[in-house]
Amino acid sequence: MNTIITTLSGTVYDLEKLGITTREFNPSSPSPRNETEQVDGLHGLVDCGTTYDARIIKCSFYLKAADVPDYYLMRDEVFKLFDSRQPFYITESYNPGKRWLVKTNADYSIDQQWVYGMFDIDFISFSPFAESIGTTLNPFTFDSDIWQIGEGLIDEVPTYTHKSTSFRIFNAGDETIDPRQFPLRIVYKGASNNLTVTNSTTGDVWKYTGSSASGDTIILDRVRATKNNNSIFGVTNRKLISIAPGWNNFKLSGTSGSFEITFDFRFYFL
Repeated sequence: MNTIITTLSGTVYDLEKLGITTREFNPSSPSPRNETEQVDGLHGLVDCGTTYDARIIKCSFYLKAADVPDYYLMRDEVFKLFDSRQPFYITESYNPGKRWLVKTNADYSIDQQWVYGMFDIDFISFSPFAESIGTTLNPFTFDSDIWQIGEGLIDEVPTYTHKSTSFRIFNAGDETIDPRQFPLRIVYKGASNNLTVTNSTTGDVWKYTGSSASGDTIILDRVRATKNNNSIFGVTNRKLISIAPGWNNFKLSGTSGSFEITFDFRFYFL
């Protein structure tokens, strides 16, 4: 088994190539946080919903140095690799299409045995979800090295760029893409008047009471709405579009002439 570290700046470290072997990569189960309410005169508790807490990923590694002096250099390199002043992504080789955003959760020590070093690290992912390495705008081919079996992908290749007023968007993950929590970027290019985007599956409706010309670009980036990089939030209905797991049926109204709309997001998995 191997582990890949990717920094927020995009630098990639292949631990196996650095002489560090992964012996165990073991995420904990989702940790439910149940919200309840007690009502006088009623038995038990009222279920007010459940959310998930952070996840712990227990990992075991060993390193092999060329000689004893090299061991001490590798030991210090390990401390640098897992520096948690900034979070970083970790990916295991058995799930190469998914990654976790983590920090180390506690101090650790390396047990030296001549040129070998054994050590265990507990990582914490503040999000309970792993995320796909690829986004919906990447090619959906397994030879692209960003997708894998077990990511919810289906035989039908989903499309995330559309030029018609009715279309479907597929969310292969386990979790609804709520732009208040997850990155979601919807880009509309073209003319419109009172543009409305409706997700019939979730019931979400976003409306813009202004207009756009053929060369204009309207972007819904998480909770922000802009036209040509200028905020238009004040002339919208101030709602958001979410995307449920599976197929989502979309409709557009207010379009004028030719246009293009794209959906860019990742998938999230328990």
